[in-house]
Amino acid sequence: METQITQQIGYFGNYGGQFVPPHLAEKLNALYEAFLFYKEDATFKEEYVRLLQTYVGRPSPLYYANNLSQKLGNRIYLKREDLNHTGSHKINNTIGQILLAKRMGATEIIAETGAGQHGVATATAAALMGIKCKIFMGQVDTERQRMNVERMKVLGAEVLSAKEGRGTLKDAVDMALGYYVENPQSYYLLGSAVGPHPYPLIVRYFQSVISEEMKKQILEMEGQLPDAIIACIGGGSNAIGAFASFIEHSEVDLVGAEGAGESMQLGQTAATLTLGKPMVFQGANSLCLANENNEPLPSASIAAGLDYPGIGPEHAHLKETGRAKYYPITDEEALKAYRLLSQTEGIIPAIESAHAVAAVDKYYKDKNALIVINLSGRGDKDVSRL
Repeated sequence: METQITQQIGYFGNYGGQFVPPHLAEKLNALYEAFLFYKEDATFKEEYVRLLQTYVGRPSPLYYANNLSQKLGNRIYLKREDLNHTGSHKINNTIGQILLAKRMGATEIIAETGAGQHGVATATAAALMGIKCKIFMGQVDTERQRMNVERMKVLGAEVLSAKEGRGTLKDAVDMALGYYVENPQSYYLLGSAVGPHPYPLIVRYFQSVISEEMKKQILEMEGQLPDAIIACIGGGSNAIGAFASFIEHSEVDLVGAEGAGESMQLGQTAATLTLGKPMVFQGANSLCLANENNEPLPSASIAAGLDYPGIGPEHAHLKETGRAKYYPITDEEALKAYRLLSQTEGIIPAIESAHAVAAVDKYYKDKNALIVINLSGRGDKDVSRL
């Protein structure tokens, strides 16, 4: 496949860009122009905000977790994205992009998913707008996230299983991108802050509602900004949404908790920001788990939504500049945190979100710090696997 970098926009420092075939670049550039126009359009913004409030259920609460705070020796708040309609932060982005797709005349939506939360959110938004929907999901993930597969089908989506590779999120993205190249009339509703420009910018924009609310809420409740904001990270959508409004506040630690899997050996982990190399992967220059020949390696994590060998380019930039810190969390540590939050607060988190709870236990315990954890999703989907 012929690839090229088509423009020098869409970069975060050294990372980002648009490495795609020319005919796909034309489609992506039209998407960028539409995004720039509609994000300033009053009618578009009014409809988006209305749906966030009346359909999604925003603003999501900022909850003081008193029992967890006592256990971990900090003042801990949870940003309850798990209480959104469909059970995760993913709906913020799918509602925004589906409104954009509708205005661009799309008749088919395609999307990739790992844990299934983005697939469910996309199928939900497509049903709401009456647009046909295809969801690509790795074969392994269709088995470990069976409940979400059934939810997508009930919502009217066609779920296509990616059988290549390890059958996880990377393979779902590859399959979706391949379909998009062959069917550019479709609208690719990418779920994370990854891929070619303009997707990292678009996803960041629609997910930044998390940090906008969080900032207002913590100032009202505590009269100060937090010492740290902690979020799990796979591709990076919930993390960049939680970080966005605080990047300019250098006194606030920004912390991403990535899936270390059972081992930190390459091929057995998803700790891209710890072990990744700069390279072009799935349409953008960012960090990726790779061998000595710069060939992408498979990733591994108990959390399907973190089981991805790449990372969003803005996160690569935030790490390189030192503005954010990223720590690996093992499967065992995530499971311990999953049970801890469930049994201390009566809140069952997604196994992805449990990585963020584990990061507090591992790196911030007994610091008496004011911490906000972005609880990106609920854990119904994971209960049967534990």
